[in-house]
Amino acid sequence: MSNFSSNSRIKIAVLGAGAVGSLIGGLLHKSGEDVTLIARPEHARAINNEGLQIDGTLGVFSVPVRASETLDFSPDIVLLTVKTQDIEATCRPIIPLLKNATIVTLQNGLKCEHIIASLLPGASVISGVVMFNANFSTPGHVNYTLGGSLIIGEAFGDNGPRTKDVQVLLNMAIPTEISNNIIGVRWTKLLINNLVNGLEGMTGLPIGKCMEHAGLRKIGIMEFREGYFVAKKAGVQLGGLPKVPTFTAHFIANAPMFLASLTLKLRMGSLETTSSTLQSLQRGRPTEINFLNGEIVSIGEKLSVATPFNKEIVATVKEVERSGRFFTPEELVKRLL
Repeated sequence: MSNFSSNSRIKIAVLGAGAVGSLIGGLLHKSGEDVTLIARPEHARAINNEGLQIDGTLGVFSVPVRASETLDFSPDIVLLTVKTQDIEATCRPIIPLLKNATIVTLQNGLKCEHIIASLLPGASVISGVVMFNANFSTPGHVNYTLGGSLIIGEAFGDNGPRTKDVQVLLNMAIPTEISNNIIGVRWTKLLINNLVNGLEGMTGLPIGKCMEHAGLRKIGIMEFREGYFVAKKAGVQLGGLPKVPTFTAHFIANAPMFLASLTLKLRMGSLETTSSTLQSLQRGRPTEINFLNGEIVSIGEKLSVATPFNKEIVATVKEVERSGRFFTPEELVKRLL
């Protein structure tokens, strides 16, 4: 690929290497790139001792990638994969090391690029949207559960040679495409994320199981429609996703309830993946719900668009965080419908 600096080989750091970051970084290293995973202590130790263990859609193999608890060099590229609420605490102490890097944000939600811009004014920021699923199994071990792609675009300007360079790099790990409407793509992903993460976070069930219950499908559609109309009020032109054209989003938001419900059941009923929110809850860690459904609530308030379903979902997931107890579909129907 084209070099980002005068170095013959670019240095790549994956900040916050959990499931998604470890998988991308591991596959880049396997392709011959110079990668360092910045990860939690137990994950970093396991990787350095035995290599990164990857299984799933690509088979089972080990990658001898370097891992560290802290960033101790100035990378050319940073793949930022910490949760949105952790960006500032992760990046602020290492700002001097990040100043000349191209930073690729790979978070859910809408705020990550703006948080980076507030910490590093004028930084080179490329917005990335993750369209595959990976799970953290045990320290040193990740599972590539559902193959997919990445979508990228310049966060604060037009796409150019740098965007193409990043695409070429990431293509070595995950199929990557460039979008000229990355904001619209992020919004469409947010709407789908909110539906999946919200239902899974409240029930503890994978989305395929949630789709078996008509009441849960209706709750998902109602919160999806709130987000859709917040986006519309904000003047956002939704962007298409692989296997999710914008027509599908418009249809779920506007079709009669029974048709929208049938569409969800047909399109999502066979999925066996687990969302990041449910994975966090299963590990006893805080979720990103404030930056998912909570984002719709926050923007809706500013635009005077009512979002009662999203508000209730945020409150319910936080209740699960506190109590460790998930709700049954019947309890949620009584609570939200």
